[in-house]
Amino acid sequence: MTTPHGKQAYLKLVPNPSHLEAVNPVVEGFARAKADVQYSSEYDRILPVLIHGDAAVAGQGIIYECLQMSLLEGYSTGGTVHFVINNQIGFTTDWEDARSSTYCTSIASTVQAPVFHVNGDDPEAVIFCCKMAMEYRQLYNADVFIDMVCYRKHGHNEGDDPKFTQPTLYDLINVHKDPREIYSQRLIERGDVHKELAENMEKEFWDSLQARLDNLKQNKLPYQYQKAELAWKKLKKTTVPEDYDQSPETGIDSKALDKILNHLHLYPKDFNAVNKIDRILKSSKAMWESGKLDWALGELSAYGSLLLEGNDVRLSGQDVKRGTFSHRHAVLTEIGTGREYNRLDGLSEKQGKFRIFNSLLSEYAVLGFEYGYTLARPDALVIWEAQFGDFFNGAQTMVDQFIMSAERKWQRMSGLCMYLPHGYEGQGPEHSSGRVERFLQSCAKYNVTVANVTTPANLFHLLRRQQVRPFRKPLILMTPKSGLRHPEVVSELKDFHTGTRFQEVIDDAGAKAAKVKTLLLCTGKIYYDLLDKQRTDKREDVAIVRLEQLYPLPEKQLDAIFKKYKNAKVRWVQEEPANMGSWMYLLFQLNGKRTLELVSREAAASPAVGFKKLHDKQQAEVVAKAFSG
Repeated sequence: MTTPHGKQAYLKLVPNPSHLEAVNPVVEGFARAKADVQYSSEYDRILPVLIHGDAAVAGQGIIYECLQMSLLEGYSTGGTVHFVINNQIGFTTDWEDARSSTYCTSIASTVQAPVFHVNGDDPEAVIFCCKMAMEYRQLYNADVFIDMVCYRKHGHNEGDDPKFTQPTLYDLINVHKDPREIYSQRLIERGDVHKELAENMEKEFWDSLQARLDNLKQNKLPYQYQKAELAWKKLKKTTVPEDYDQSPETGIDSKALDKILNHLHLYPKDFNAVNKIDRILKSSKAMWESGKLDWALGELSAYGSLLLEGNDVRLSGQDVKRGTFSHRHAVLTEIGTGREYNRLDGLSEKQGKFRIFNSLLSEYAVLGFEYGYTLARPDALVIWEAQFGDFFNGAQTMVDQFIMSAERKWQRMSGLCMYLPHGYEGQGPEHSSGRVERFLQSCAKYNVTVANVTTPANLFHLLRRQQVRPFRKPLILMTPKSGLRHPEVVSELKDFHTGTRFQEVIDDAGAKAAKVKTLLLCTGKIYYDLLDKQRTDKREDVAIVRLEQLYPLPEKQLDAIFKKYKNAKVRWVQEEPANMGSWMYLLFQLNGKRTLELVSREAAASPAVGFKKLHDKQQAEVVAKAFSG
């Protein structure tokens, strides 16, 4: 668009679901991404504008979360202009029933944001407030509100008669002149325009709108892609199974891997690190030198490899710098000064940027922000990590309205990764389940990837695959807790090298098909419990196969497994109760193709029990049943 001063400005409208205010953090994330890549984080060159209703701005908690984000290092966008269309009736509710605060904009005081209250019948005053708000935003790079007090002429929807609930008010509104009439009369009385000119201007305006609409129907609007958007042009959309038959090769040169690993185990000599960090790095280095990598090294190596290839990586969430379970330590903090050292900075002069931020204690707004970031940055790996997988449901609106459905609804791809720590460790119903069943229920038309991987190498390849594939899909990843330090959760260096790729299914390397009578299919942490039982009891008649990618279901790989163990009965083993986890999904996917027996906890209303002893008893029963005759 061209401004009145003849300058070019890019105007973007973010797809907005019916869920009030849910779009707000998406707009903020989109704006931040554009600022980071297009304008070198010069926020004066970009402006988020959020339009609210009076009842929504007062009633929706996401407003508060976004305001708390507005001045934080990882989420600031240089200030947002909030324009509130205050029609004094949220839907059919009088303002006395819609809020306890004096003003609908009272929440602005959270960050001491100024609020300009203005009469919607006075266009000149509204424009004055808009200009003032813009000057404030550009000067202080902080949020500002405009509260335009007005009214709603018609009902809440096409079939609503507002007189049902506000008869007195609408008797007044029906005889009240609209803003155009009021302003025209004022201009005529001031002698600024003649009555005929005012009428002609209105007719010309409507004719102009109609002409533009007619032109748009016949001619596609010209659009010049910004630099940040060019990456989208290199990608394709896909809903065809052929694109998922086999993962692309994502291994890297051994020298590049060694370079990354060596860098990860160094920090400046003048950096006074916590004593425990030295022990952690020495132990980590010893593992690497023995030819193996654990989960943390596999994860950090994936980031390092993408950075060396020029990609940016952004990771945010609660405790992400060290990791909720103290495995990552991507950023070290110096004793005494609080100075931080980013372990993935300084890999090379031309590397991408590794942006990592401990978030505010929010799921809803932060997940929405990161999703918005991905809409502008397909060339960056963007990750949101939940403190525990269970907590993502505080952002369920973002999952339902955007992440799972946006490509279908609005033709908008996203490569967002969600890390959801998941696994039954006896930590109770609040800290066990990332609710994988909810995601699987929403899977269709190749809209996302859902995975629960068991090796550092597979994690490495899965993350790299996000950027290597010629399309973008959200990744829902159930990540481990105890597996972060489990002695079996390691991968050999060769599994990361050139020629290797993500394994959708991992076969039992020690099983001899002719001897196998029972095939155990599983995903995630329970594999290691089953493996321990298999070894302890020396069960050569049982094979354990891991389903690393749940959706899209790797049918060809599974068919090969079923063919290999054609004489074995097949059991699906899961830690979750029977009405949760992946069971219902697999039952649907394999209906009529393969008969599965279920081994799990019994159906329950709560994801897990609250007592460790009862958990241990249930877990032992699940494992024993899996191997029973």
